[in-house]
Amino acid sequence: MNKIKLWLRIIRPQTLFASICPVCIALIISGVQQPLIAVTTLLCALALQILSNLINDYYDYLRGTDQKGRIGFKRALAEGEVNIKEMKCACICALLISIGTGLVLVIKGGWPILLIGVSAIIFAWLYTATSHSLSYLGIADLFVLLYYGLIAAAGTYYLQTGHCHSSVLFAGAVNGLISECVLMINNIRDIDTDRENGKRTLPVRFGRQTGEMILWIIVLLIPLLSWLAFGWSLTMLTVLPAAWLVCKVHRSHGAALNKCLLAAGLTNLIYTVLAAI
Repeated sequence: MNKIKLWLRIIRPQTLFASICPVCIALIISGVQQPLIAVTTLLCALALQILSNLINDYYDYLRGTDQKGRIGFKRALAEGEVNIKEMKCACICALLISIGTGLVLVIKGGWPILLIGVSAIIFAWLYTATSHSLSYLGIADLFVLLYYGLIAAAGTYYLQTGHCHSSVLFAGAVNGLISECVLMINNIRDIDTDRENGKRTLPVRFGRQTGEMILWIIVLLIPLLSWLAFGWSLTMLTVLPAAWLVCKVHRSHGAALNKCLLAAGLTNLIYTVLAAI
């Protein structure tokens, strides 16, 4: 039981709203026309994000970016709770589940879904694994917006209907922007350690104030994109928890920002629930 709890923490369940919510948004808009494909899409999206989280854990440990006693959420390798061999096995398991569920979706959706799946795995690898990884160059933000927003929503909608629609892209963009908030808050929290380890995130390059300014821009975009997706609807109210979140980020420092990360994930869930209503 302790081992199960450990691995549940390792996959970072507090981050998984990023992959679940854009899939759910697309299913809400399309209607669940094909339940089996809908469930498979959710499983594949979760597996891909877990794969990305595990790869991030593994390579940040090897680089020395994650260390014991970090102010962020604990990392299992850095804390010595698992060894490298166990983490490699976990990465392989997540990869196999991603490929297995992905093949079902490719059979259904054809080459567009194959392109999305292959590029998502490559993105998960490039995010941290290489000497010029996206997270260390400070350009991961764009890919978070795409893969945890527009692409996830568009791909899900396509699998259900066989085509795409602009409203799905606008709706998914909101999910992507909220997930970008998660990344930005994480980078604001880790600005000092990232600078020491050569991780050139946007807050490291341009300062904390720039990071907070980007968060406020996202807050302003949320009601606009929600209106473009759903018209005058409850989804526009997502701006309220989003604005509260940025105010809380402004007042928080160090480990206190961990609560802001959880709040950002819940903001994504709130938006999805409002869309369902």
